[in-house]
Amino acid sequence: MSRLSESVTRAMQILDGSDLAADYTVARLLEETYSRRSLDLTDLSPEEQAALVEGRAINVIPSASKLTEKITAAQAEGRKLVVKYGIDPTSPDVHLGHSVPIIIANRFQRMGHHVVFIIGDVTAKIGDPSGRTSDRPPLTDADIAANLSGYQKQVTPFIDFERADLRFNGEWLNKVSLPELVEILARVPVSMTLQREDFRNRLAAGDGLSVAEFVYSVVMALDSVAITADVELGGVDQLLNLQMCRKVMEIREQTPEVVITTPLIEGTDGNGSKMSKSKGNYVGLSSTPDEIYGRLMSIPDHLIEPYLKQLTEWTDEEISKVTARIADGTAHPMAIKRILAGEVTATLHGLKAAEEARAEFTARFSKRSFADTQNLPTISLQEHAETPLATLISQVLGFATSNSAVRRIAQQNGLRLIAEADGEQHTTQLTETAVQQPLGEILTEADSAKDADLYLKIGRKIARIDA
Repeated sequence: MSRLSESVTRAMQILDGSDLAADYTVARLLEETYSRRSLDLTDLSPEEQAALVEGRAINVIPSASKLTEKITAAQAEGRKLVVKYGIDPTSPDVHLGHSVPIIIANRFQRMGHHVVFIIGDVTAKIGDPSGRTSDRPPLTDADIAANLSGYQKQVTPFIDFERADLRFNGEWLNKVSLPELVEILARVPVSMTLQREDFRNRLAAGDGLSVAEFVYSVVMALDSVAITADVELGGVDQLLNLQMCRKVMEIREQTPEVVITTPLIEGTDGNGSKMSKSKGNYVGLSSTPDEIYGRLMSIPDHLIEPYLKQLTEWTDEEISKVTARIADGTAHPMAIKRILAGEVTATLHGLKAAEEARAEFTARFSKRSFADTQNLPTISLQEHAETPLATLISQVLGFATSNSAVRRIAQQNGLRLIAEADGEQHTTQLTETAVQQPLGEILTEADSAKDADLYLKIGRKIARIDA
């Protein structure tokens, strides 16, 4: 039995019959799963290593079996796979969405392979056009230097840089001659670039598309050539760029790398948009323990499973166990969020910080039960299921002077739905859009509203919902 299998067996024993809301259970489980961040995986067979990676991937190109072959061949030759992950320093902050492929890189590292973390100080000047609807403002050397200053520190919880390389692609891209670049471009079919939907949409809309953006993927591919990559990791939005890497390696008479793409995780607001700083639905890797823990406790219930899958070292077996317990009512979603929030906080700041953040969160929120508050105004769901939220707040409750005033409160993040169950609270921030929705529709969309006492918080005012 592998070391990972032994750990899973111990965790399943905890998950099977324990009260998952109990502090003691949370602490035991967190200690077990957190320890996997440093668990030696070299005892896994090539097939098991490939399966562990494939289980968290969207694409493995050309196939998982080819990845198995590469691992087998490397072991026979007594060498390590070269695993590439690259990021352009277009922003000073890295968030949990960026960490998904980095977590896979960490697994490769613990399997005994060599990770090369590439900072795109040259490619950042072009700007990755993937998914963009307009030109990216050019970055100066000063912008790039400022953005770079905290990158390594932010990703260090996931990558052991004593065993990995941190490289800047300026090392080789600044030396590429024009004839060399033209020779490569002459052998790249234009169709590989024109198949990009984002490019087609921009051209159809009459928006700008520079030649530099057009050749971005070819320039990026030279990183793979420079380090002779065996494997490359990236978000699924990078698929076409990574396929170009395989093509350019082939042009340069190298064995094309295996491409592994990972999901783009949904933002913490749960409205379907990917995690993004511009949308404010992100958790920064440089955030404090309390901020990380609190943001993850506020996620909608439907994000529990994908977050456990992409942000932790939990296996499918363990995730299936907790989702089944939520479904059969033996575990409340908020109890599982405590475990998830603790896991991610511990990854970034350590076990002690995670325990302190959990205690602080419990002291601030979980113990202030609205059920003990006397004489709260009450809204009957039976009577007002079809009443728009703005009308309820302004006319029925009299908590605001007008519907416009309700919208302003929502814009200032002062409008919340609070669900209390098992002594804990789950808070859902209601947006300006929700102001026009009927109360019944809002409660139907809120996963946390099931089997819980419900309250509306408007600024500092509270009303009970009689469901």
